[in-house]
Order: sequence, then C-alpha cells, then structure tokens
Amino acid sequence: MRYVAAYLLATLGGQTKPTAADIEKILSSVGIESEADKVKTVIGELSGKNLEDLIAEGQKKLATVPSGGGAAPAAAAAPAAAAGGDAKKAAKKEEPESESDEDMGFGLFD
Repeated sequence: MRYVAAYLLATLGGQTKPTAADIEKILSSVGIESEADKVKTVIGELSGKNLEDLIAEGQKKLATVPSGGGAAPAAAAAPAAAAGGDAKKAAKKEEPESESDEDMGFGLFD
C-alpha cells in the first residue's frame, strides 16, 4: 500500500509517469526503505492507466463489500422508539449487578 500511495503522491505532484527513483525518494523522505521489486511491480501495474478511473472502479468494488454491524443498531432502535416511555422506565428499573456477581467470587490476587 505504501508503494501505491507514493505513486499517487508522485502523480499529484505533477509526475505523469513516476519512476522508481520518484517513488523511492518519497518513501525515503518518511524513513521507509523501499524494495526494488515492489516498486517495479507498482510501476508496471499502474503506468499508462488513468488513476481517477482506477480509484472510481475501486470505490464501486468497496461499496459491494458487506461491512456488517449497520443493520443491528437500527433494528434495535426501532422497537425502543416504538415503546416510547415504557422502554425508558424498564431501563431505569434494571438493577446494577452486585460486585460479587461481577468477579464471580474471584479476586484479582486470589
């Protein structure tokens, strides 16, 4: 990823075709040693391609990846909102667990 980021930084800096030296210079400026084979791979894969199109294509692919966790809070909020004040009263009535229940009878230094 750092090699791709360096390539993108070089193009943002005005390089139409970043070279291995450009990428190595960017990486060394932040204290990263570059590996020639990885630099060569990135340049080979990205040279001659429209980076804006590649980024847009990647965003479309990422949009289809399920990230999870988004539907559960919304589903849990709906019944609570429908219950109105009753849910709030029920939440207030819950008693906090006693200290002995939390550590199940075991202390830190037992």
